[in-house]
Amino acid sequence: MTLADGALLGPYEIISPLGAGGMGEVYRARDARLNRDVALKVLLEVFAQDAERMARFEREAQVLASLNHPNIAQLYGLEDRALVMEYVPGETLQGPLPLDDALAIARQIAEALEYAHEKGIVHRDLKLANIKITPEGQVKVLDFGLAKALDDDPSAVNPAHSPTLSLAATRAGVILGTAGYMSPEQARGTPVDKRADIWSFGVVLYELLTGRPTFRGETVSDTLAAVLKTDPDWSALPAGAPLHLLRRCLERDRKQRLRDIGDARLEIDEILHAPPAQPFAPAPAAVLPKSRERLAWAAAAALLVAGLAVSFVHFREKPADLRPVRFQIFPPPKTTYAISDSPIVSPDGRRLVFSAGATQDKPQLWLRSLDTLAMQPLPGTEGGFFPFWSPDSRFIAFFADQKLKKVDTTGAPPQTLCEMGPGRGGTWSQDSTILFGSVRNPLRRVPAAGGEPKPVLQLDSANQELQVWPWFLPDGRHFLYYSGVADAGKSGIRAGSLDSAETRPVLAAQSNFGFAPPGFLLFARQQTLMAQSFDAGKPQVSGDPFPVAEGVGRFAALGARFSISQTGVLAWRGGVSVSTQIASYARDGKRLAAAGEPRGIVQFALSPDEKRLALEAVDSRTNNRDIWLLELAGSIFSRVTSDPAPETDPVWSPDGRELVFSSGRKGTLNLYRKVVGGPPEEMLLESADQKYAAQWLPGGSIVFLNINGKSFSRLPLAGDRKPVPLFQSEFDKDQPAVSPDGRWVAYNSSESGRWEVYLASFPSFTERRQISNSSGCQPLWRRDGKELFYLTLEGKLMSVDIKPAATPEAGPARELFAVPVRVDPTRNQYAVTADGRKFYFLESLDEGPVPMTVTLNWTTGLTR
Repeated sequence: MTLADGALLGPYEIISPLGAGGMGEVYRARDARLNRDVALKVLLEVFAQDAERMARFEREAQVLASLNHPNIAQLYGLEDRALVMEYVPGETLQGPLPLDDALAIARQIAEALEYAHEKGIVHRDLKLANIKITPEGQVKVLDFGLAKALDDDPSAVNPAHSPTLSLAATRAGVILGTAGYMSPEQARGTPVDKRADIWSFGVVLYELLTGRPTFRGETVSDTLAAVLKTDPDWSALPAGAPLHLLRRCLERDRKQRLRDIGDARLEIDEILHAPPAQPFAPAPAAVLPKSRERLAWAAAAALLVAGLAVSFVHFREKPADLRPVRFQIFPPPKTTYAISDSPIVSPDGRRLVFSAGATQDKPQLWLRSLDTLAMQPLPGTEGGFFPFWSPDSRFIAFFADQKLKKVDTTGAPPQTLCEMGPGRGGTWSQDSTILFGSVRNPLRRVPAAGGEPKPVLQLDSANQELQVWPWFLPDGRHFLYYSGVADAGKSGIRAGSLDSAETRPVLAAQSNFGFAPPGFLLFARQQTLMAQSFDAGKPQVSGDPFPVAEGVGRFAALGARFSISQTGVLAWRGGVSVSTQIASYARDGKRLAAAGEPRGIVQFALSPDEKRLALEAVDSRTNNRDIWLLELAGSIFSRVTSDPAPETDPVWSPDGRELVFSSGRKGTLNLYRKVVGGPPEEMLLESADQKYAAQWLPGGSIVFLNINGKSFSRLPLAGDRKPVPLFQSEFDKDQPAVSPDGRWVAYNSSESGRWEVYLASFPSFTERRQISNSSGCQPLWRRDGKELFYLTLEGKLMSVDIKPAATPEAGPARELFAVPVRVDPTRNQYAVTADGRKFYFLESLDEGPVPMTVTLNWTTGLTR
């Protein structure tokens, strides 16, 4: 079917046609849920109406969707009879190209094939029309495995059912072009394996080098006959072309053909990195007569002088400009990147460390070398966050369990360096000194071998100073750090020294930062990564800052998700990819109705009168996280806050007239109070801890979670408003829910090794008992206090009957229904009405993993 511009296919709006071919038609479309462009391949009726073929294709598509490589265009999923694929802007490949350019492109193609072959997937239709070059110079191979996925017989490929070429191609051109890339075994209709891709790779490389078809004919039969019988015109190859490699790839007898595409990649590497040919080789030593010996010495001296002159000229030459190279890395299978962490590049620029994990597990640190595709978890680093590297790129220091630890990347178990509070960034000098920041403490130093941490600076306690994110400068004695004070206008990046208590301001930026040779200071303004010239010797900035990357995510007011190496490698993560909406459900799991349009809702709370929802949502235009209201009767959204700092965790007052929420306006998340539709909000509680409101109790106090101290506290709203500690332990905990009679509290904790729901007396938190039996979080009470609901990490809504008494009795947990959202044990993802008959749930709408972006040679081509 042909789709007009502006037509809708599910949630996708057609923008323009991209191509047509034997498998169907391809369109550029806009995904309204994730705000991104995609490529839609609408399948032909011959495929879509064949139930058996489509069933087999859907199974195959699941395998193809698992491909995750920077040189492979990703398959996102299926929509009706259309494939939803990554939209790749840029040019389709055409030859002839200069030798080095062609080989560099061929190497990226080989990497894509090597990765797929290791996964057991054969492309089966590799050709120039299926390869694009993005504006950043990155190769993207399209349509991986679709020829197999859509064919009746998985052992053969029909040349008429080829993946799509451009609109400029004629119908005959599609068939001839595809036939010209087929291996002999495909042309004969016999079973194929990865060696068919090696043949097609050879054809592609030949055409990149020569700009002419490898095999040509006036008809399909003529073209296939040329594939089976005619050798390419080897004389058309340019000087220096890898003739041996091409002959090995285009060997008709596949038993004699190159067996692994990785061997082709290695041979191309040798050519690209081969040293220049030597003009002469020294002769073997020999005994010479004295007169000839003097002559030889003179000749050698002349050669030496000439060589020095050539060397002088050579080394004065300006090296060729490098081009920035960008690619993306997705998290390991079945995991997501930890929300708080950044990808941290090693000083030598060769490896990345990051934190990732499944929802039901604690995140742990992972290691990824940039010259391989494998990612390896680092045992013993569960719960680790804010990692940083040793100068030799061998060790990784990190924070976990209120301790500073380090781990050897060669495989040794982690070592504890010192006890500490909640960590906020660290740096490691050449003389084995570690400098780190933590909440409520000044910057401290500790030997890299471990020991007692010692303060380096003094805190300005009168101004509630926060000293975090230190960064050693090249001399190993001076450093930068972020100083946050109550007066946000006086906060920013400062310089200090291990040898002095004096500090000086450097830059008024509300962000973490990084120093990169030859002299740049990187920091963030909202979601834009900026750079400014910086003299580390003075230290001071100069000139105007300029943008480096857009869409850089932040995990708190100060935390931009980026890092920089000393060798020109930049890594960063974007904001969380959220496409969600709220819908109501009956107690039997039947979906009743959607509540409002899809948008970036993170969590929400139902008002006491059950007419409104208070939302924490991400504004797609600004990427700001703000508080919104949703009127359920008319599905009307209205904004409550608009500060650039993140605003989170809205909680209703008992009368439904006010909200309390957390805001990062002063560096850490503090509690604010706001009359809905009334005057500006007021500060309720400010401190260096991250605080999240959980419940506003009748009588005028707020129960909140102090995430840094892993404790629950209560804040009176009258008098001196001094927080009252309720319950503290070393384990993660969240979401305290006080019973309607105010005598009991349910909450979730990780003390058993996974998230479970517990019941305890309130406010003493004694008589504790575990309620859930196979994971649990997000407890909510029915208004009469006779039923408790919670979610399991596997995505089930559970119910527990409660018999109120001096010591309440809890019945067995029973499942109500499967929930429509991936459960997060630290978010409020559902609400229940007073009678326990209706539920509001946050629904996930095709949420995808958010990749990290890596840029090599980031300083080249900068616009200042």
